[in-house]
Amino acid sequence: MKKILSAAAMLALLQLANSCKINEEFQAGLTPNQIGAGNASSILDGAYNAMRSPFQGATQIFAMSEVTTDERIMPTRAGDWDDNGKWRALHLHNWDANHPEIRDAFANLGGVIFAATDVLRPEFNASTQQQSEARFVRAFASYWTLDLYDQVPYRDPGELVANNARVRKGTEALDFIISEVNAVLANLPDAPVYRANKDAARVLLMKCYLNRGVYTNRSAPTFAAADMNQVITLADQIINSNRYKFASNYFDNFAPDNTNIGTENIFTELNIGGVSSGAQYDLWRFISHYNMSPTGYNGPCALPSFYDTFGASDLRRGQVYKYTNGPTNRFNHQNVGFLIGQQYDLTTTTDVALKDRTGAPLAFTREVNLIETGSNLEVTGIRPMKYPPDFTNNPAGTTDNDMVHFRLPDVLLMKAEAILRGGTGTTAGTYGSTPLALVNSIRTNASRGAGALASLDLNTLFAERGRELYLENWRRQDMVRFGKYLGAIEQGPTTSDAKYLIFPIPNQQLAVNPNLTQNPGY
Repeated sequence: MKKILSAAAMLALLQLANSCKINEEFQAGLTPNQIGAGNASSILDGAYNAMRSPFQGATQIFAMSEVTTDERIMPTRAGDWDDNGKWRALHLHNWDANHPEIRDAFANLGGVIFAATDVLRPEFNASTQQQSEARFVRAFASYWTLDLYDQVPYRDPGELVANNARVRKGTEALDFIISEVNAVLANLPDAPVYRANKDAARVLLMKCYLNRGVYTNRSAPTFAAADMNQVITLADQIINSNRYKFASNYFDNFAPDNTNIGTENIFTELNIGGVSSGAQYDLWRFISHYNMSPTGYNGPCALPSFYDTFGASDLRRGQVYKYTNGPTNRFNHQNVGFLIGQQYDLTTTTDVALKDRTGAPLAFTREVNLIETGSNLEVTGIRPMKYPPDFTNNPAGTTDNDMVHFRLPDVLLMKAEAILRGGTGTTAGTYGSTPLALVNSIRTNASRGAGALASLDLNTLFAERGRELYLENWRRQDMVRFGKYLGAIEQGPTTSDAKYLIFPIPNQQLAVNPNLTQNPGY
């Protein structure tokens, strides 16, 4: 009988591969033929599942991409959320090469690259489409490794893990990623969105071309018209496919049933409620108070200066949202967006105002400090609820909200930015040909209700990207590209050293691979 590794076993072995020197036969008494010959689909599923660790939840890539920015803060609340200062270090831009979130993200991105590369071993007999999906997953993980660390370790399929991984840096890594995505695009399917698909490949290419100048010179990026026109061409191909449209409600894209109702979503990670999922539930568990339903950890919150960028009518800021697997919310209290003020039990037949653990009203305040010590430390800070909680499956910890990577509005916003940065405007779909028209097509849609802007420049576009894409892992990348990452951040630094534009290579990785070199300044 063939012995096929489960996804959980695969992930465990991948994690082992990052901490030990083992070869790709795992030295476990199993040959490659035993663990997957003719079963490339199982190995490929393992590569997709490996993505959950670095991407899903509120740690690792999310923490590095959001807590280091003007969107999110993880205050220390007396004895809670100190964690040896790791959250404060991120927001204050004073991390080092031993930071646990930076360490774990590097290792687990490497695990995704390893798992995807392994699918390509000839003895697994992967089909052309399976190989293309694996190469896209590898390119996606490589792109994030490049963006965060500027160095991407790699091996060839079947190469022994005992051999030190070679390393591509900067634009060399970017050129490889672009070539890989272009090579596999035609052999990817059109759907589903929770697997590698043609439009996911196009969005990844858009990210590559839009940020090429960043990866060439992060301190002073320039943007070539040819790259911007590539962004525009790819955007038009996605728009003209007519596969995506604005959702009936903005939060449909993130709800437990977003596999079916998230009509803007282009690339996601599939979570199956009650069966199998990553830690996406942490996005509400981290911010929910202990006495809320579902219960939480009472940790991070939004910064008031970011909250204030939303207009009062902007439905993305918050609303009463009724959805599959949601609470009864009989009294129609705001339950998504930015939670501020008195909070209520959304599951009861009588209107119950919640209290904190001291018996005081559970009313979230605008004010928040990086270190909270007062009597109201449980209520300070506005709480952002982007992914509506799955009340049906939350007790099992396997929630149904798919993790969202790429959406149609990001495509429109990138096209608008590319035109502002020197590209040639085009007409595709019903969204208009100018940056202002593209942005207003999002804002004036009934699912947003934000109203039209009268004018648009890069600063206004940067703000709109924040409003549309908050907590979707793009804020740090946007702040770097728009030249704002080293500037003042509320409850953070007034200015930062340029070395923080790239994260350090973890010391543990430097110790085992001489092909890696520490990034400047660390």
